[in-house]
Amino acid sequence: MRVLQLIDSLDAGGAERMAVNLANALVTEVEGAYLCTTRAEGLLKASLKAEVGYLFLKRKRTLDFGALKRLSKFVKQEQITVVHAHASSYFMATLLKLVHPKLTIIWHDHYGNSEFLDQRPKTILKWCSKTFKAIITVNAVLEHWNKQHLHCKQVVFLPNFIACYASIKIITKLRGVAGKRVLCLANLRPQKDHVTLLKGFQQVIQQFPEWTLHCVGKDFEDAYTATITATVQALNLEKSVFFYGSCKDTTAIIAQADIGVLASKSEGLPLALLEYGQGGLAVIATAVGDCHLVIPSKRYGELIPSESPEALARALKSYMARIELREHTGARLQNFVAETFSEAASIKQILALYV
Repeated sequence: MRVLQLIDSLDAGGAERMAVNLANALVTEVEGAYLCTTRAEGLLKASLKAEVGYLFLKRKRTLDFGALKRLSKFVKQEQITVVHAHASSYFMATLLKLVHPKLTIIWHDHYGNSEFLDQRPKTILKWCSKTFKAIITVNAVLEHWNKQHLHCKQVVFLPNFIACYASIKIITKLRGVAGKRVLCLANLRPQKDHVTLLKGFQQVIQQFPEWTLHCVGKDFEDAYTATITATVQALNLEKSVFFYGSCKDTTAIIAQADIGVLASKSEGLPLALLEYGQGGLAVIATAVGDCHLVIPSKRYGELIPSESPEALARALKSYMARIELREHTGARLQNFVAETFSEAASIKQILALYV
């Protein structure tokens, strides 16, 4: 079996991380493990194992027949049998299936706006789904939606898994006082709701002035970024909140933090939560998507309502005031993530879908 992970970019997002994690994990499980990024490279390219076959298509438009030809040639040359398409790359995978009918196509649905599925475009996806052998979804809501709207009979909910990292090399040095840092790993997108995060954080710094907030994720330099910048200024948070953009060394960044937070309006099952857990952080997240699977009770972290700065502030104050609570909760979550979201168990289920 020779398996190609297909993804549109290698920017540091959840779908992109899963594509890289799968390609790396399959190196020892199949005859050939490959990854193709269609539109753009990115920070995660550096995380690929040397044994993973790699192709960058440089695709310029939706219907790019030159890119399709290059991908078709690569598939034939490497004798690839399975294409595991992630997120929006399903369209390219479908075109490839028309050229190579014997290919097995698996689609991985990472749709982040799972709280707003009624607004999801589905005409093209519905047509493409006829070519899928199976669909993997990252939460139960997406599983139900796919079964209801698409033409693929085999739909499986499989939570994201966390990859194991052998070493921590610090590239990014977080500002602020050690032992008093809050971390948010999230690209600057509206669904991540940094505005609520900032408003909640502003409510705690008068009582806990030495604490700082550190936001790591891609800045798209758009209207949402402008809103975040304006909010920071309006709340006088310039000396308490720091933005770092996309970073390669998230494991090392987590090791420098004390509380991990996500203030999202919508999620699937965010890899950031699993990474926080792997790093032993005390965690606060909104009760959206399948965040409850990672934080099933208060023993493992705090689940709060979305769009509630007050609830976020209360949870932050609770952890900031009690170091023993942070440490014990973080340790329990670390063990829970290691046992529940293991790479080995997930790979076994995915390999069964490939056959």
